[in-house]
Amino acid sequence: MAEHTSSNITIEAAPAEVMGVIADFARYPEWTGEVKEAEILATDDRGRAEKVRLVLDAGAIKDDHTLAYTWTGEDEVSWSLVKSQMLRVLDGSYRLAPLDGGVRTEVTYRLTVDVKIPMLGMIKRKAEKVIIDRALAGLKKRVEGGPAASDAAATPSDEAEKR
Repeated sequence: MAEHTSSNITIEAAPAEVMGVIADFARYPEWTGEVKEAEILATDDRGRAEKVRLVLDAGAIKDDHTLAYTWTGEDEVSWSLVKSQMLRVLDGSYRLAPLDGGVRTEVTYRLTVDVKIPMLGMIKRKAEKVIIDRALAGLKKRVEGGPAASDAAATPSDEAEKR
């Protein structure tokens, strides 16, 4: 079984608002450090992205790849790799949990990455952690609309799991 890395962060917004930002792939280059281009290739009957092409530059991992997305209710989206130049596996998910009656949201991001070229497991896990931490901090800043990504409160939980 492949190892994964996960982390979480609390965002001062309702889950629907957070998911709205997550689902807006066209704007990913505006708030994610790694995604340089995003193109929706297919949508479901509700207009949600089912297949997205992303150009990624995450330091050790640079790639042009396509992901397939699966939406589970209103609080979870997961993805899996369809095609890639450099990656063998890129599976992940965002899971949202309402807090304080739905005025805040705990976001859990889970990611599994495997590259086609040989890479030490430690370096691969570090790349996963950097991707997750930047994505969560960027998401928090984008949703809350302030300088939160540089605040201590924006730092994703250090309780990242490795399984």
